[in-house]
Amino acid sequence: MTTRSPESETGQPRCHLCSAICARSGGRSGWIEPWKARTASGSARSFIGSYSVLMRLYAATGNGIARLDEAGGEWALELFLPESGAQCLAVDPADADTVYAGLREGGVRRTTDAGRSWIDCALPEPAVFSLAVSTADGAVYVGTEPSRLFRSDDRGGSWHALDALLELPSRPQWSFPPRPWTSHVRWIAPSPHDADLVLVGIELGGLMRTTDGGETWQDHRPGAQPDVHSLAWHPRVQGGAYEAGGGGAAWSEDGGETWRAADEGRDRHYTWAVAVDPDDAGLWYVSASTGPFAAHGRGDPEARLYRRRDDEPWHALDGGLPEPLPAMPYALVATDDRLFAGLSDGQLWESRDRGDTWTPCEIAGPELGAVLALAAA
Repeated sequence: MTTRSPESETGQPRCHLCSAICARSGGRSGWIEPWKARTASGSARSFIGSYSVLMRLYAATGNGIARLDEAGGEWALELFLPESGAQCLAVDPADADTVYAGLREGGVRRTTDAGRSWIDCALPEPAVFSLAVSTADGAVYVGTEPSRLFRSDDRGGSWHALDALLELPSRPQWSFPPRPWTSHVRWIAPSPHDADLVLVGIELGGLMRTTDGGETWQDHRPGAQPDVHSLAWHPRVQGGAYEAGGGGAAWSEDGGETWRAADEGRDRHYTWAVAVDPDDAGLWYVSASTGPFAAHGRGDPEARLYRRRDDEPWHALDGGLPEPLPAMPYALVATDDRLFAGLSDGQLWESRDRGDTWTPCEIAGPELGAVLALAAA
């Protein structure tokens, strides 16, 4: 099945920092809009006020999309798609200004100008739970509730339903405990090395694998957690894959064909977010709580972050972090030299030494409210 999207619609961002940053810069002339400018050589650079943007993050807050630009010693916050129910997102690895937002009851929106305007991509299903853009070929994948998977090869202009996923023998047993009559595609992980290799996590149902772009599927992979929460590939080591699930963590060296449990050293086994160091395939991180009610309820999740090196046991990270964390870390992002953790209460923490020490990110403007998903641009 193929569908096409309608004409564009304009979204109105809310900017909270332009006047504040301008004031801190002493009202200097040469004010540049918080967007892109061109250097003398013609290359693109981002600026906020008179400060060059050092890094950009996007977050799904459950209500909308936040763009966070690091400049002048703090993070400038802009909010987009307010009250939209945005709960997941994906950044196009080939274009940092192109972002896809998955809405709980509104399908998929796409921006190509870093959030200033958005279009409805006319996904056939409204309830979006996962998004991914393939580094290998640029294909956009979307997962929904009830469990269905869609692929677009034209940046969300049209969609192809990968319904062979629904023909797996395990499908009658797929069931999400809070809504046992249904399930959803919690995570999609296209391989960065092979455009046809994709991992998909069903909550709750299993970790599925395709080697032909979704035309056929392998059922739940041996050794993997059936309650899949997050998946990651190593960006440089082919075959390295990682999982955080409801019963623990697992990893694969053969492109997700088989998996090995990795739980020694953790005193919490309800793992949620996963990230891997881009330079070291043996160095990876998970967030964990004591169980689903603690993690997602309104009480104390007693959450922690953990780090694993090669075959060593997991090590709890607490250098500067509250112990235990008072809000669930729903998102982890590892870049070449930094590690970020986004919490369910809107806190954003950063480590520059692979998790040994942590500092809170100073965000100018209103509070984030929540971080359900996080991506670096």
